[in-house]
Amino acid sequence: MVRLSPSILAADFTKLGEQVRQVEEAGVPWLHIDVMDGNFVPSISFGMPVIASLREKSGLVFDVHLMIEKPERYIEEFAGLGADVITVHAEACTHLDRVIHQIKAAGKKAGVALNPATDLSVLEYVLDQVDMVLIMTVNPGFGGQGYIPYSTEKIRRLRRMCTERGLSTDIQVDGGINEKTLKLVLEAGANVIVAGSAVFGGDPGAGARKYLSLIEEFERQKK
Repeated sequence: MVRLSPSILAADFTKLGEQVRQVEEAGVPWLHIDVMDGNFVPSISFGMPVIASLREKSGLVFDVHLMIEKPERYIEEFAGLGADVITVHAEACTHLDRVIHQIKAAGKKAGVALNPATDLSVLEYVLDQVDMVLIMTVNPGFGGQGYIPYSTEKIRRLRRMCTERGLSTDIQVDGGINEKTLKLVLEAGANVIVAGSAVFGGDPGAGARKYLSLIEEFERQKK
C-alpha cells in the first residue's frame, strides 16, 4: 500500500493549522514533520510546541523526521507529544541499535533515514528491527531541491534487500518529488512518499488530491 505524507516544511506557517486540515480532508493518511536543529543540518525548522499544537487538531499519522544530532535525547518527548512514527538518521546516532530499541520501547514505529551518499550497508544488522527506511533523495536541510538521480537504484536495491529477507519494511522517499520522479520512486519500490512543495506549493487540498490520484492510478496499473 502506497501512502502520501505531505511535508509541512513547505506549508505556509501563517496558515499551518488550516493547511493541515485541508490535506487531511483531501484524504492523506500521514503528515511528515521535519525537525531540524541547525547542527545536523544547516537549517532550524520547528520543535515540540508546534507538534503539540497540531496533535490537538489532527488525527493524521504523525511521521516525525528527526534531523538532529543525538536524537536519543528526545525520543520520549516526541513520543509523548503524539508522534506515531519516529525516524532518526543513521549518521546522527552513535549507537543506532540502541536508539531503534528506544523508539520501540516508547511504543512507536521506528524509522532510519539515510543521506544520499550513505550506503545501504549501514542497515545490514538493523534492517529486520525497523518499520521504515527513509531514503533521502536530496541532501537534507532545505526544501525545493532537485531529485538526485542515483537515488532510484538505491531504492531498488533496498527493496530487493527487504524482499530477499522476507521483510515488508516501508520504504519512504523524501526530496524532489514531482509527477515524473513520483513514478520513478514507485516503480523502484518506495511506498511512502513525502511531498513538500508538490502539495503545499499551491492549494494544499488540490495538491494532495492530485498526488493521491497519481498514486491510485499507479497502483491500479500495477495490478
